[in-house]
Order: sequence, then C-alpha cells, then structure tokens
Amino acid sequence: VAKAGAEKAAKLVPKSEDAVEFLTEVIREMNETLDRTPEMLPVLKEAGVVDSGGKGLVTIMEGILDALLGKEIAYEPVKKAANGPVVTGAGATGIETEDIKFGYCTEFIVMLNGAEFTSEDEIEFKKYLENIGDSIVCVADEDLVKVHVHTNDPGLAIQKGLSYGELTRMKIDNMREEHNERVIMSNEKAVEKTAEEELKKMENTPVKPRKPEGFICVSAGTGLSEIFTELGVDVIIEGGQTMNPSTEDILEAIDRINADVIYIMPNNSNIILAANQAKSLSEDKKVVVIPTKNIPQGITAMIQYIDGNSPEENERAMTEALDDVRSGQVTYAVRDTTIDGKEISQGDFMGLSDKTIEAVGKDIVETTVELIHKLLTEDSALVTIYYGEEGSEEQAREIAEKICGENDELEVEIENGGQPVYYYFISV
Repeated sequence: VAKAGAEKAAKLVPKSEDAVEFLTEVIREMNETLDRTPEMLPVLKEAGVVDSGGKGLVTIMEGILDALLGKEIAYEPVKKAANGPVVTGAGATGIETEDIKFGYCTEFIVMLNGAEFTSEDEIEFKKYLENIGDSIVCVADEDLVKVHVHTNDPGLAIQKGLSYGELTRMKIDNMREEHNERVIMSNEKAVEKTAEEELKKMENTPVKPRKPEGFICVSAGTGLSEIFTELGVDVIIEGGQTMNPSTEDILEAIDRINADVIYIMPNNSNIILAANQAKSLSEDKKVVVIPTKNIPQGITAMIQYIDGNSPEENERAMTEALDDVRSGQVTYAVRDTTIDGKEISQGDFMGLSDKTIEAVGKDIVETTVELIHKLLTEDSALVTIYYGEEGSEEQAREIAEKICGENDELEVEIENGGQPVYYYFISV
C-alpha cells in the first residue's frame, strides 16, 4: 500500500500543482491497492479482511487530507476508567491559568559520581529551591539526588543542581500551556495531578542502595505480577489489555532501579522493539533485553538467572531457555471468520500457540485440553496453567485432571494469573 502510494506520487509530482488534487489521487491509488491485499495474502482472503497495517496507513493519509481541507472530524472523548490516568502539570477545570503561581514543573536527577553530598548540602539545596518555587522534592542517597520543583525559572534550579554533579533525566513542563491545551481540547473536567500527588509519587519511589543487577518485566494481572515479584523483579510495568507500554514507560522503569545492570523481559513480541529502543537511550546503565514474547517465557527467563554470573552468561542462559518452553493462550472469537482452514464463529473459544490457532470449540475445557495436547512433545515434563480474570481455579483443575489422566508422567501446576482478555495462559 505504501509502495503504491509512493509510485503514484512520483508520477503526479511533475504535472500536479494542486496539493488537494495530488493527495486525493494518491489516497485513491492506496485504497485500490488496499482492496487488493486479500488477493496478495491468502491468509487475508481466508479471513475475509484487508491488511490492517495498510488500512492504518490509508487512514493517516486521509487524516492529512482532512486537515489540509480544514475538515472538522466528529469525535467523542475516550471514557476513562474510574482510576484513569493522572495528568501532570497544572490543575484541571476550575483552576484558571493565572492562578498557577509557578509555571514550570522541573525534574532532574543529579549524578554525584562519588562526590560528597552531606545532609547539610541537602538542607541547603532544599532551602534554595524553596526560595525559587514550591512543591519541592529533594531525595538523596550516596549516588544520586532526585529533584522536583515548581518554579518560574527552571534554569536556576538546574544551575544549582550542576554545582553538585552531572544532570540526567531532565524534564521541564510548562504547566500554564498544558492547562490551556486541556481546556481547549475538552469541556469535561480534566483529571488533576496535584503537586501533592507528584510529591507522593516521587517520595514513594524509594532511593535504594546501588546493587549490581535489577529486573524489569511487562505483565498484566495481579497474580502474574506477584509471581514476577517473588522471582525478584524490581519493577513491573502494567501492560493492561494491550500489553503495549511505550519506550518512555520502559525508560522510567530503568531510572527507578538503582543498579548497574538492568534485565528487561518485554513478554510480548510487540514490545521487544520498544525495549531495545529504551536500551539504546539509557545512558548510565548496562541494559540487557531478553526477547521474551509471552508471560511463560518471562517466568522461565527469571528462573534461569543465576546471581554471581556475568551479565553475558546470564543473558545467554536466559535467552537459550526460551526455546525450552512452549506457550499458549485461550481466548474467544469476536466475529465469524476462517483462519488456517478452521471455521470460527463469533463466541467460539480459541486455543492459540505462538504460531497459529491450534484449537477451536464451544467448550472452553475441551478447547484448552486440545491446545495443551498440541503443545506437548515427548520431552514435556511440566504444564503450568495460569487462570485469568474470566477463567477459574475450578475449571483449571478440571483441565489439569484431564491432562494428568491421559499422561501420568506429566506434572501439572495451577497458578492464579489474573490476566485480562485471556482465560488461560499455558506453559509447557
């Protein structure tokens, strides 16, 4: 779709001087190619859909044309959850821009690099910040100082910080500008992240003594998060239903761990790229990305870590162990379709492996059992069933009994994963 649009654009450029006409023709060509994608990819034809990435690209181009034409787009604000995202910076509706006394939310970390930073220095630094702003946070340990202040002159805070050491993770937000943008974008009351909440967030992030190695993983579900915590993970990034955190989310997690080496388990193939991007942007820590594509692989990788081994040895062992685990998920179909020759009706249960749909059925227990059979090999020794929000321990035990009844040499474990979307995660 992109290639078709590019080739059409190249033909039109020499003879077209009208941007609207030019874009209209390019989009028409892209749409025609999009409609042909089922003929290009048999899997699309079988499912009765066009290529989703191509459709997304066409939608972006249509948005550009609409903007060029000044076309108003009807939209509704996304309904946020009760504990929806907090907003940084200035207050929500009801607080006027002129009521914001200090306009710049300023944050940075001072890297002491061995320099002495006494309690007297900390008191002096806080007093200085109090003279130029409010909402002060100044938390220190032997290696670094975390700083947060609302001020009208961020440069003064930064200059003072430089007198103690090198600065990293500098962030300055214009709270008045953010406030105006929120008022313009929505008549609904914006969610306010007050200075008190900012203080609480920073103060609740303990500055722990430096340690050799730390761990980050992406997870969804309280049960799974507890499992990772028990295995030694320092920071768990809640992936939610999409399991799709940003590079910035991962960078922030890296900053929260006071360690020389950080291991990251993305636990989703879509997050590996973001994790590697965060690795390239991290300045003061060695970051090792273990390319885990799902939760069971992440758990397997953590089990393989050996304290005292070099980062290179652990990376090799943790990565090689990923081939020893076969993973599956059980969910349901949101519409009628045909994939890999399997007729699937809306509401059917589906057992998925990393590669394909292994099982389809009306009964969730039978579908899950069939999925596990497809994942088993002659060398399989342990099956772990993680039941999610929509699954149940009772059902999981029924599945386990069927598997054990057919193969008494297999060990089957049941864990409360608490994950959304998927009834069960299966690890073999």
